[in-house]
Amino acid sequence: MDKDRIAGSAKVIKGTIKERVGRAIGDAKLESEGKSDKAVGKVQNAIGGLKDTVRDATKK
Repeated sequence: MDKDRIAGSAKVIKGTIKERVGRAIGDAKLESEGKSDKAVGKVQNAIGGLKDTVRDATKK
């Protein structure tokens, strides 16, 4: 498993928490930061998945 997948998943979790806390306390900035973190994490996770796919394909 690529390190980008792990870091991306962590960012998605962090973003989800920020988004929910921001929504709960009425902080629009925190909520939008959470949404941004989630998006960045999903992209990073996808990049890690591509790296894994390429690595597996080159091993065969």
